[in-house]
Amino acid sequence: MKITEILFASHNAGKIKEIKQMLEPLGISVKSAEDLEFPDVEETGTTFAENSLLKSQTIAKALGKPCIADDSGLCVDALNGAPGVYSARYAPDRDFDKGMDKLLQEMAASNNPSRKAHFACVISLAYPDGTHKIFEGRVEGHIAEQKIVGAQGFGYDPVFVPDGFDKSFAQMSKEDKNKISHRGRAMQKLKEYLSTL
Repeated sequence: MKITEILFASHNAGKIKEIKQMLEPLGISVKSAEDLEFPDVEETGTTFAENSLLKSQTIAKALGKPCIADDSGLCVDALNGAPGVYSARYAPDRDFDKGMDKLLQEMAASNNPSRKAHFACVISLAYPDGTHKIFEGRVEGHIAEQKIVGAQGFGYDPVFVPDGFDKSFAQMSKEDKNKISHRGRAMQKLKEYLSTL
């Protein structure tokens, strides 16, 4: 059954904008939890997949429509994969500027010379009856020595430089970032699935 409207379990303006841009070409309109004033679903899972499903299944069941949710985060080798699933909560007061300062300080204190990191994203699509699909994306890169602020991006984008590039995610155009980002890759898999319906 073709989907023409999908709910998106997010209050994050940056993510909402990205998802709407990606799904509009398929003729799918996106209503976010923010648009619908649906409260945040608490992320009590220990993996990206668990958190993503918690959000999409809760809202799909409550509102009776298909819902997508993503959980994503930055995983830094020198910090044993942290902040990982706690990426948003890792930032003091959810202020990512402070979060990036904290990240750079903790990496310096770790005495681990590795700057390798990756962004991971799991997008789940849940139906009101509880059935669901999972789509995963990942992008490898490294943490810059300092914030490389650009006009784009959000979250930890100013400190993350993807492999094969000499600029941070925050310096890339939305189109370029969407082609290679963790969310872009997971979304591509979701789009391929939706286009078969």
